[in-house]
Amino acid sequence: MPRPRDERVSAAVLDAVRDLMAENGYSRLTLQGVADRAGTTTPAVRRRWPSLRHLVVDALAEERAGVVEPDAGCVACDLSAHVEALGAALGGADTGRVLPALVADLADDPELRARFLERFWQPRREACLVSLRAAMERGEVRRDVDPELVIDVVAGPLVLRHLFGHARLDGGLAPQLVDLLLAGLGTRGGAGHSSACRAGHGRAAP
Repeated sequence: MPRPRDERVSAAVLDAVRDLMAENGYSRLTLQGVADRAGTTTPAVRRRWPSLRHLVVDALAEERAGVVEPDAGCVACDLSAHVEALGAALGGADTGRVLPALVADLADDPELRARFLERFWQPRREACLVSLRAAMERGEVRRDVDPELVIDVVAGPLVLRHLFGHARLDGGLAPQLVDLLLAGLGTRGGAGHSSACRAGHGRAAP
């Protein structure tokens, strides 16, 4: 069954935003340009989104780049998958080019920041929380660890490197970061899950 017209227009607008950001970057994006690319009008876009910035947040969130649901039965494997996915998203044409410029807008607009956290960031956090809680159940991660703090520790180096460019977001980061994390998080029974474990599960470090 074909999608209703409103849904088709919204989908076309979101696609147009992603295409234009990939081509020209965030700073050159305009509502008129988005409407023209989507084959609609600026009033039609404004009826759906209160501002261009809200539209950008929704376009990034819908793509779900960096959201993975690994279940290797190994905390090192699963955390590596999350790190690699987020790193790939930050290095991509959409999120990677837009996030540094968008951060300034988020700082000045509490409502927009809340929208970004809910729609873009929370799905990535929830996916990682599932992996951490499963690792706690398996006895690989201590139960007294705050999983929300762990996620900040996981994401922090990636976001920092992406925003400031002082170090590369390359394939060697995931195994190093995960091994450092597990040195502090692991239980005695699960502390041995490191790079060797990832290789044994078929997830060799890149």
